[in-house]
Amino acid sequence: MELLSNLALGFQTAVSPMNLLYCLVGALIGTLIGVLPGIGPVQTIAILLPTTFALPPVSALIMLAGIYYGAQYGGSTTSILVNVPGEASSVVTCLDGHQMARQGRGGAALTIAALGSFVAGCFATVVLALLAVPLAELAFRFGPAEYFSLMVFGLVGSVVLASGSLIKAVGMIVVGLLLGMVGTDVTSGAHRFTFGIPELADGVGFVSLAMGLFGICDIITSLEKREKRDILKSRLTGFWLSRRELREAAPAVVRGTLLGSLLGILPGGGAIISSFTAYMIEKKSSRRPESFGKGNICGVAGPESANNAAAQTSFVPLLTLGIPPNVVLAMMAGAMMIHGIQPGPRVITSNPALFWGVIVSMWVGNLMLILLNLPLIGIWVRLLTVPYRLLYPAILVFCCIGLYSVNNNTFDIGLTALCGLLGYGLHKLECEPAPLILGFVLGPMMEENLRRAMLLARGDPSVFFTRPLSLAFLVLALLLLIAVALPGIRRGRDKAFTE
Repeated sequence: MELLSNLALGFQTAVSPMNLLYCLVGALIGTLIGVLPGIGPVQTIAILLPTTFALPPVSALIMLAGIYYGAQYGGSTTSILVNVPGEASSVVTCLDGHQMARQGRGGAALTIAALGSFVAGCFATVVLALLAVPLAELAFRFGPAEYFSLMVFGLVGSVVLASGSLIKAVGMIVVGLLLGMVGTDVTSGAHRFTFGIPELADGVGFVSLAMGLFGICDIITSLEKREKRDILKSRLTGFWLSRRELREAAPAVVRGTLLGSLLGILPGGGAIISSFTAYMIEKKSSRRPESFGKGNICGVAGPESANNAAAQTSFVPLLTLGIPPNVVLAMMAGAMMIHGIQPGPRVITSNPALFWGVIVSMWVGNLMLILLNLPLIGIWVRLLTVPYRLLYPAILVFCCIGLYSVNNNTFDIGLTALCGLLGYGLHKLECEPAPLILGFVLGPMMEENLRRAMLLARGDPSVFFTRPLSLAFLVLALLLLIAVALPGIRRGRDKAFTE
């Protein structure tokens, strides 16, 4: 009964005219940036963060959430029609989706991608609603030691599941933790690592860092690449699925939904890993594995269901424990803190309308996306003819205006440019910036809980090992590190990321 009353409050919040409008705006922008290769949800949320300052917190979060799961829908359109993934999690959809389009079954591929995404999104939202309250009640039993150990486990998980070198991922987390220490020490009031620059007294701005590392850096790297678009010229027909296609695709949708719902909750998980894992499972469990890569509908249904389910269940650890499991949710955590809301279990009790409103808005947003995507396919394909050399300058101007409007300070624009150069350097060194952002967001919270735990224990570090929950998280983190350091597992991990 309590769940029903909470959902009723969520519907009341989500279907208000203003929140419906921002849900639609988020879904539209998410689909658009999912369609356009080179502009993902991370970059878009980073660019749009300044614009959310003037919005109510509920509307801002509903719009940003819509951008995230909307991008998973839009990314499939270009993967199928153009063989260019608009979103990283849609890379694997190119393998069979584009082959289906070349065989004249593009309509069927788009339909199963949209239906699978809708089913997965709705199921994942149910999982989020069911798990939210029990996990939040568990989180209330956490003390500072448990929170610190949980954050250590979250960062280790993000390292293990990050693509590329483990050493580089650890290095990026350390850099993020150090950047999070810049500013005024809360305990002593002393300035740390500000180098006498008064604008850094409040720390490095999250908006500047995120926009530089992802927005500006991505524009620079995209302009280096040659534009190549193999746009499908044939007319799209046959949007209705045959009974045989439905029978083939339905089990893949179920498997992808369940897998994505699970992987989205794990630290370091998310839409990208879920879609690749779902494809590998479909291929290995198929009676005709040789048909994958040649237009097998399960190769579209499984990954597309998995990435949408993961995109929505990844809100579980953020909203209930205050731990962002991936970089997009780290952006969302930053947006919540900008609005004065501390992510974690207290959100449910202190701001229930926001919590349940965001959850219910995901149902509304998924319905909007299924109604928007198929009718607007022609428009999305035409957008691909816009040269990026014209698109990116407009984005840069928009970024600068938004940055200046935050504090009316040109220092923020200069800091963003520096962060953009840092991001470009990291890209050239093949260092993934996602762990850096997670370290930056979690760093101050880790330091605060570490200090608080040590104060309560009168300086005795054994407090982290004598409390059962804290010890459990630290042991899990250690086991993860040991497991990934084993030669056999490391080779399997590298092979999986290569595939």
